[in-house]
Parts: sequence; structure tokens; C-alpha cells
Amino acid sequence: ELSRRAEGVEGLHHISADVTDESAVNAAVAQVVAAEGQIDILVNNAGFGISGAIEFTSTTDARSLFDVNFFGMVNMNRAVVPLMRAAGHGRIVNISSVAGVAGNAGQANYSASKAGVIGLTKSVARELAPKGITCNAVAPGFIQSKMTDVLPDDVKKAYMDTIPLKRFGTAEDIAKCVAFLAGPDAAYITGQIISVNGGMIG
Repeated sequence: ELSRRAEGVEGLHHISADVTDESAVNAAVAQVVAAEGQIDILVNNAGFGISGAIEFTSTTDARSLFDVNFFGMVNMNRAVVPLMRAAGHGRIVNISSVAGVAGNAGQANYSASKAGVIGLTKSVARELAPKGITCNAVAPGFIQSKMTDVLPDDVKKAYMDTIPLKRFGTAEDIAKCVAFLAGPDAAYITGQIISVNGGMIG
């Protein structure tokens, strides 16, 4: 796992890397290849969100969001795809969002960055299919986390009212979908955006 944290998930070997720093990404990928010989699966999960009315979001903040959510994936693909091409196989799974599929008021820039992920996914899937590489995206809905736990109850209720299954998603819900797309049962699936959102619009 490439992340900014050097530890935290039992059973994983962490390598800290800032996905917005192309040289750091290249160094981290080289470290993985030196240890493992190849990279079979790439999950592009780095991202963050900012909220606020479109006219009050600075261009600097919007650019920093795109640097991580979109260009971080560009940097990771540039570093890893040549390895997959040479091997003749590979799986890429990108994390988008329900906001990228349907939009979300107050999150125009975040939604745009996640919509960009969808366009990137579909194009990369077509480009790499002849090399035996699949590329799909997962679009999570409202997922329970430390960040969402602190939201006011009325905000949580408003979100809940939009979810037909009447529960928030979990990290495990997303992880299971990612694992499926990265595994052997998804060999004939590429260029798809899988919404894991409890039935929310989008």
C-alpha cells in the first residue's frame, strides 16, 4: 500500500508516498518492484474532499483537490502501467464517488474531480484492454467513517433519507467490491463504474 502513513493496517507493508509528487511515486513503485518483482494490482484510493459553495472555493483549494484526486491517479498510472504492459496482465481499480456520478450540491469541485476519475477509468480501460489489463472504478455512496461520525444528526438523517437500504455503507462494503474487481471472477469486466451506495440515485 502506498500511503502517507508508515503504519496502521495490520498485515500490510506500508510505503509512504505523496501521490502528487511524481518522483516520490516512482521511488515507491521501484521499491515495490525491487521487493516483489512486479505489480499485478493497482488500487487508486488516495483522495480527499472539500465542501462549500462554488463561489467561495478558492482556485488554489480546487487545484490541490484535483492534484490528489485526479492527477495522483495519473502519476500512479504512469509509474505502474508500463510494468503491467510488459507483463501482459494487470488490474486497476480506481475509487470515484456517487458525487462523481450524480453531482452533489456544495461539492462542485470534489464532484468534478471524481467525475474525472470516471472518464479516466473508461478511457484507460479501452486503451489497455488489448494488453490484458482491466480498469474499473468503484463509486461509494455515504460510507461511515470517523469523518462522517462527527456530522450533525440532522445531516445524517438527510443522507439516510436518500438511501433505499436505510443504512450507511462501511469500509468493508467498498473493500469487498474492490477485491472482486481485482480478482479472477472479474476477468471479463472492464471500463465499468460500480456504484456501492445502498441504492442512492446515481
